Amino acid sequence: MEQIDLFPLWLSLRTASISTIIVFLIGVILAYLISRRTFFGKSVVEAVFLLPLVLPPTVVGFGLLYLFGKNGAIGKLLIDWFDFQIVFTWYGALIAAIVVSYPLMYQSASAAFRQYDINIENAARTMGKSKWQVFWTITFPLAWPGLLAGLVLTFARGLGEFGATLMLAGYIPNVTDTIPLAIYFAVESGDMGAAKVWVTIIVALGFIAIFWLNWWSARNMMKHSR
Repeated sequence: MEQIDLFPLWLSLRTASISTIIVFLIGVILAYLISRRTFFGKSVVEAVFLLPLVLPPTVVGFGLLYLFGKNGAIGKLLIDWFDFQIVFTWYGALIAAIVVSYPLMYQSASAAFRQYDINIENAARTMGKSKWQVFWTITFPLAWPGLLAGLVLTFARGLGEFGATLMLAGYIPNVTDTIPLAIYFAVESGDMGAAKVWVTIIVALGFIAIFWLNWWSARNMMKHSR
């Protein structure tokens, strides 16, 4: 069998891993702050955060291209000030993965922070604990199962991102060719053998991630039921 260039695998894993770290940090912080506050327009803000979840990936990609293109608000700024372009680079794939996977992390984190009685945190504060101490010793451990679920789903979503990546990063071999793009263009060129290999790899990665999450959740539930 013809040897397969593994670059799409490494690029996909790198893109999914970095985007997951960024999305996890931003998603947890914003979900915690917003879940603990009530303000005018809160529903609108959360709707904006979750919008990429329901929009077609090509629409998200068009929006990113509009922002980061050479004539876009952010893209023009980056070119004029730093002589740096996002479109048709690996950074475009990374930004696309961040935007499309963020709603999953935010939704999971928001639900995790709302699933337990907030009076537990209030009681800790009355005992002299700072907000930082309360977060790390009470809030984060209690919310961790939900945060972990969001983390795994975010990684899987970033790994499988296609439409927005194609719009913003394009398909450049050994530069922006993630596994989903490699599958699509392998089929387009009639290389069904390569397409089957990449499909098998990405299905295996997704299955392992979800299987591990289910195993960990079941194990965690059994541990706490004892």
